Order: sequence, then C-alpha cells, then structure tokens
Amino acid sequence: MINKRLLIKNLLAHNDENSFYDKKQKISLDTNEGKAKFLKHVCALSNSNPKNNSYIVIGVEDQTNKIEGVDFFDDSKIQNLINSYFENPPQIQYENIPFPRLPRHKVIGLVTIHPNNKVTYLKKSIWKYVKGRIFFRRGSNSMSTLGKFELKNTNQAIVEAIEINASNNIELTLDGVFDFFKRHKKIFHPTYKVFNEQFVLCWAGEKKKVGDKTFYSRVDIELINERVRLFYSALDEVKIEYNHRSFIITEYVYLRIKDDFDFYPFEKTVIHFKDNGKHDIVSELIFQPPKFNKTVLHHIFNNCNAILMKLKNKTPLTQRELIDLQELPTNYMICVLNNIKGAKLKLEEAREILRNLEDKSTYIKYKEAVRVLRKVKNK
Repeated sequence: MINKRLLIKNLLAHNDENSFYDKKQKISLDTNEGKAKFLKHVCALSNSNPKNNSYIVIGVEDQTNKIEGVDFFDDSKIQNLINSYFENPPQIQYENIPFPRLPRHKVIGLVTIHPNNKVTYLKKSIWKYVKGRIFFRRGSNSMSTLGKFELKNTNQAIVEAIEINASNNIELTLDGVFDFFKRHKKIFHPTYKVFNEQFVLCWAGEKKKVGDKTFYSRVDIELINERVRLFYSALDEVKIEYNHRSFIITEYVYLRIKDDFDFYPFEKTVIHFKDNGKHDIVSELIFQPPKFNKTVLHHIFNNCNAILMKLKNKTPLTQRELIDLQELPTNYMICVLNNIKGAKLKLEEAREILRNLEDKSTYIKYKEAVRVLRKVKNK
C-alpha cells in the first residue's frame, strides 16, 4: 500500500511541476472556467503518462511549496465530469490527505490519474477549449494541439521509484494510529479497527443520543495505512456501523423550520475491504428533500433577506437576528430545496459576507449547505 502523505512529500521534493505531476493552490469546479482548467490538466497529464500514474497535488502554494491545505472534498461524481467531456477518459481518484500542521478541517487534495495508454481528447467544447483539443505536458507546461498526437512513455521508471519509496510499513502505520489518537480529544471517542488483518481504520466523533439512536457529529474517519481521510463532517449527524468486512456510514441532515424538524437520511457510504489488499468505497445518496409549508417558507426567506441586507449595509443586528443568523445558510438551503424563487442566488450572495464574519460558525454552515445542494444537483 502507498502512504499518500509520504507520496505527496516525495512529489513535492521535485519542487517544480513536471510532466508527471502538477500542483495547485486550489481548484474550482463550480464554474465552466474552473472545470475546463481542471480537465486540461487531467488530459495533459494522462497523455504524457500513458503507462504510469500521474498526480495533481492541491492545497500547495506554487512558488514556495508551502502546504496550505483546502477544504475536505467528497464529490464522488468527479469521474462523471471526466467521462462526459473526454474521449478515452482516464480513471481518476480524488483523495483527502491530512497533514500534521494543518487545521483539523483542512487537507491536501491528491488527484491520481491512472494510465490508459490511449490519447485523451475533448469530445465536446467547454469554456474556450474546442472539441477535439488534445492537451499534453512539456516539462511543467501544458501544451495543446488539434492534430495527431503520439504517446511517449518517458516517466514510468521515475514514477514507479517515487511510489516504491512511499510504500507503507508497520512503523508508519503505528505512528499514524498514535497521531490520530493524539489529534482527537477523549470527547470524540477515537477508536480503531483492523479489517482483514491488513487495513487499519480510525474514526472519531462526538457521540449523541437522540431517542434510541446514537449519532456522531464532527466525524473524522481515516484509513491509516494510506493516510487518507475517508470522511469528514463539520456539523452533520452520522450513524456508524461495521462488520468484519465493511464499515458503513449513514449521514443525516438536521433540518428545522420553526417547530417542524427531523433528522433526514442523506447519504450512505460503504467501505468494503477485500482479501487482495484493496478496498471499494460506494456511496448512495438517499436524501428525499422535505416539503415545508410555502407560506412559512416565504416568511423565513424574507427574514433571511432582511438579515443579509443588514450585514451588507453593516447595520447592527438585534439579539433575535443574531440567533437567526446562525441558521441563515440552512434556511436558504431549505428554500432552494422547496423551489423558492431567488433562494439559490441569495445563498450565493451570502458567501463572501458570511466568510468575512468574525464568528466562522455560520460560514461553516454555509459550506455544509452548499455541499448538500451540490450532491442533490448531481444525483
């Protein structure tokens, strides 16, 4: 097994990007421009590495190699983006890698592009890139052509050496377990389990009883052998189950409008460990958006708009409005799910305003609301 944290360190030791890896401070898949630039990098690396893995490291400052981190990214539909725009699409994998000195909610993103030994090219236009465009790497630069392109195997030996040097061992595994327990206080009940005598999984979360159900919040789940964070939730309630081969996470979303509230099943993720030293992760979105009274929702929507306007104008909020502010992103999300006109635009408008607040708790809820809506949209 490859220790992904060690792999990233080995890649960064090369300092400059080259024809088998790239580094980015962040990526954005919310706009056509952001998607197009990500697709360009994947295509270029795939065509320049027909027989070995290639990588994109995300959350690293370009000039200094400083590890800054990005938010946990859990969109399992990223392969769909690759498949929908490319002829001969490579298989890619996005993983969240925790690093010791990063804040708990930050990780380094690692995109692995698996070789397919075929020329990858755009099968439809996006942004300013036209259909049929072929991207490839020349050193650290991404080049392009509309003509023929010949695959060349130039990086296989060096990439294989880097991956071998990043192999996991017992010492790294034990250090990983101790590190996980050290990072999580007792109130988060850090726990570990060994699957198939090969995989060490650690998880932690704040335990909460609701009726006869046990939920965990602020959940952190890490596959220690690979140093990959498999799941992270800043707010949502999570139910955890496991047997000798599988670890099952059911995520719930707590939604409330006045006195009408409940925990709604959102997504089920099953991590299945195999005998051959590999594992599968399968996620299923099981969310059925609740329908609330439209008259009440319009009242909530108008109240959110009034609070947002006060924040824009730097007008002090009343005590009641400060309480309502905490639920503003969630309330906008509920309005979007119930097709209240203009709610999505208002939620987008709130982004920068909430990010600049001194108390970051509302902005964390904003990010959670956007994550839920993105997953519902991509269902």
